[in-house]
Amino acid sequence: MEKQYLVDALSIEESWRIFRIMAEFVEAIETLSHVERAVTIFGSARVGPEDPYYGKAEELGRKLAQKGFSVITGGGPGIMEAANKGAAEAGGKSVGMNIRLPYEQKPNPYANIHIDYKYFFIRKVMFVKYAVAYVIMPGGFGTLDELFEALTLIQTKRIKAFPVVLMGSEFWKGLLDWIKRTLVKDGKISADDLDLIRVLDDPDEVVRHIQRFVIV
Repeated sequence: MEKQYLVDALSIEESWRIFRIMAEFVEAIETLSHVERAVTIFGSARVGPEDPYYGKAEELGRKLAQKGFSVITGGGPGIMEAANKGAAEAGGKSVGMNIRLPYEQKPNPYANIHIDYKYFFIRKVMFVKYAVAYVIMPGGFGTLDELFEALTLIQTKRIKAFPVVLMGSEFWKGLLDWIKRTLVKDGKISADDLDLIRVLDDPDEVVRHIQRFVIV
């Protein structure tokens, strides 16, 4: 009897989880419905203001906002904080989509539009849904996850193609060399798939590249 009670309780809990997921989707869509022409910027939470990429992310966020783009980040510290800061101080829409984690990820104070997520997969849907371009700066597993998620969706034509920029040629060189030597050489991807990626170092070049695809 006790075992059956526990099974029933777990079943009810799973059913209610569906409503929590739906509520999180609804809140995110309502909050982001007025965010247009957004560039999503990914990168490490583990860098501080002294890191050169922090400065580049801040400059990129500012210049995108000055050109009429909104900026979306994961809402945390590091690269995310820098991009939000640049966009907010330039008077733009600065969106922080924070994920609740037990360590490392704390909301930064520069997002003037803020959403808190419990579920990673809902947050990932929102990153794609409202983005007209992705800029991937140096980062860890989460950053790589978002990069390959976008490339997979574009490659399989599940979403409309948009610019995917890797910012930091020195950082990304090893990964790109491996992709060419292994994935392309072994036929795991087509050589044309590499055309989905653009590698740039200068924030001005990134903005100009995005502008060629998106009219603001």
